[in-house]
Amino acid sequence: MLHITLTSQSRAAVEALRRDSSLHPAERDRVEMILLSASGWTVPQLASHFHRCPAPVRRLLHGFAAEGLPALHRQHPGPTPDTQRHERIHRALAELLAQQRTWTSAQLAEALHPQGIHLSARQVRRYLHARGARYRRTVRTLHHKQDPERVAQAKEDLAAFKKGHKRAS
Repeated sequence: MLHITLTSQSRAAVEALRRDSSLHPAERDRVEMILLSASGWTVPQLASHFHRCPAPVRRLLHGFAAEGLPALHRQHPGPTPDTQRHERIHRALAELLAQQRTWTSAQLAEALHPQGIHLSARQVRRYLHARGARYRRTVRTLHHKQDPERVAQAKEDLAAFKKGHKRAS
């Protein structure tokens, strides 16, 4: 039979956690499981009371016996985030976005390659979303393609039509 015994110090620490408002509800349930186990509840009773399978309850009790209070906190799956890499990517994206041009996420991914940052377009979009970057609209004009003589003639024609005079072709 798996049973947790708490010393007066460990009981005080667990009771202090019980009143911690920053705990996630699942963590609060774990604290209650430890306290109820210390007061004599069995694993099947705890599992039925918390609507859980007995295996996770046993894992919690074994983990608490081995690790103590850290076993009560949620463990995030996967490796810890690489904050240095994230900062490097954010700095590189900030430099590229400061340029006077618009980018697609695929273009940004390609522009990051020479800096040793290999991301897919989808990952670039995630980083952009995290930065709060939004789409930048470009002013679509044809000024750079227009012939000045034809523009002047078109303005004359338009002015003539506005006055009601049609130009003889």
